[in-house]
Amino acid sequence: MKINAFIDGASRGNPGESGIGVLLIDEAGNTLASINGYIGKATNNIAEYTALIACLKKAKDLNCTKITIHSDSELLVRQMNGQYRVKNEGIKEIFERVHRVLRSAKDGFQYEIKHIKREQNRDADLLANAGIDSKQPIKI
Repeated sequence: MKINAFIDGASRGNPGESGIGVLLIDEAGNTLASINGYIGKATNNIAEYTALIACLKKAKDLNCTKITIHSDSELLVRQMNGQYRVKNEGIKEIFERVHRVLRSAKDGFQYEIKHIKREQNRDADLLANAGIDSKQPIKI
């Protein structure tokens, strides 16, 4: 199964109250999953990476074979694509966790991560902010 995913992390303050939003859509445009939740106090970059982990785990559960992930975080996209080095210790830890999730996919899946404009990521942003508002913790 091929999936298009839209991810976002939101932080009110940096660090501050944070949430994630993930939207997974099949090739026909049907919503397969909509995920949001509260992750407590974090930076916006940690929230972005946490959204990526939630996305990959859900794609794995859905037996995805190929996923295109869309994010408005230039830092996350460039780090995941090897264009930027990960220097921040907090991000290094979660960056490594992302790669563990990718390796743990049963048969693996192809993935690509693309940068999009914030306006193109509105639904994931709304989910991330709803996650903050809900104060409903999400375990990733």
